[in-house]
Amino acid sequence: MRRNWWRWLLLMVMIAVIFVPSVAWMHRRVAKYKTVYRTPLNPTILIPGSSASQNRFDELITELRKETKVVHSVLKVKVAENGQLSYTGSIRKGDNQPFIVIAFDNNHDGYSNINKQAAWLNIAFKDLVKTYHFNHFSALGHSNGGLIWTLFLEKYFAQTSRVDIDRLMTIATPYNMESASTTKRTDMLNELVKYREKLPAKLTVYSVAGTENYSSDGTVPANSVNQGKYVFQNHVAHYTQITVTGDQTTHSDLPQNKQIVLLIRQYLLQESIPAKDRAKQTVNRRALNGDPDLP
Repeated sequence: MRRNWWRWLLLMVMIAVIFVPSVAWMHRRVAKYKTVYRTPLNPTILIPGSSASQNRFDELITELRKETKVVHSVLKVKVAENGQLSYTGSIRKGDNQPFIVIAFDNNHDGYSNINKQAAWLNIAFKDLVKTYHFNHFSALGHSNGGLIWTLFLEKYFAQTSRVDIDRLMTIATPYNMESASTTKRTDMLNELVKYREKLPAKLTVYSVAGTENYSSDGTVPANSVNQGKYVFQNHVAHYTQITVTGDQTTHSDLPQNKQIVLLIRQYLLQESIPAKDRAKQTVNRRALNGDPDLP
C-alpha cells in the first residue's frame, strides 16, 4: 500500500486538473448568465416632486390604465427620515410592468433636502430589488423627483450590482432650480454636472418641459429644465428634450397631461402607438444624443 502512494497522488492531481477548471468555467457561465439575462419583471418606478405624497400619480395611473387597457398593479413605498419603509398596495402575480411609487415623509424642497431624498431613495431601491428580484427598470420623476433620480443615479446606483435602468423620463425638472439664467449655475446644477461621469452609459433620457407661456410652466422656468443637457448630453446613450404646449401645461397638471401620458406609453412603457394618435401631439422633440426611437 505504501508503495502505491504515488498512484493516489497522481489520481488526486488528475481530479484537481479536471475539477478546478470546470468550477471556474461554471462560475464564469453563471456570472455571464446573470449579466445577460433580463428578468420578466420590469417595473416603472415613479418619484413625485416636493410637497407631494405617494398618491401624486394616482390620476396619471388611472389615465394610463384607461389608455392602455392594461390594469398595471401599483405598489407604493414611503420612506421615513430614519430610513424605515412602509408599503401599501402590491404587485399582482403575472404583472411584469407594475408601477412603483416612492415618496418621502420629509418631502420638503431645498438643495440639501433633495440630496437627503436621493439617499432615502437608495434605501428603498435596494429593498425593492432584494424583495422582487428584478434586474432592469424604467423611471419617471416629476419636478424635483427628476433631480432625486439624477442624484441617485450619479451617487448611489452603482451600489446595487447587476441592475440596469433602461429609460428615465423627467417632467418639468428644474436642473438649475428656480433660476431662469442660461449662464449662472446653482449649486444643484454644479453638483449634477460634477458627478455626471457616474451616470449609466447605456441610459436613455427624456426631459419633458411644459410651457404655459413659452418661458415657464407657471412654476419652473423652461431654461432651468433645458439645463439638463449639461448633465446628460454625451454622458448617456441618448438624451432628448421634449416640449409640450397647449392645454394642461401648468406645472401641477403636467403628469396627467394627455400628451405626456402618450409620451409615457410610447417611450417608458414601449407601446406601439398608432400614427393617428401621435399626430394629435403638440410637442417639440429635440434629440441631442440621436435617440433612435424618435419618429
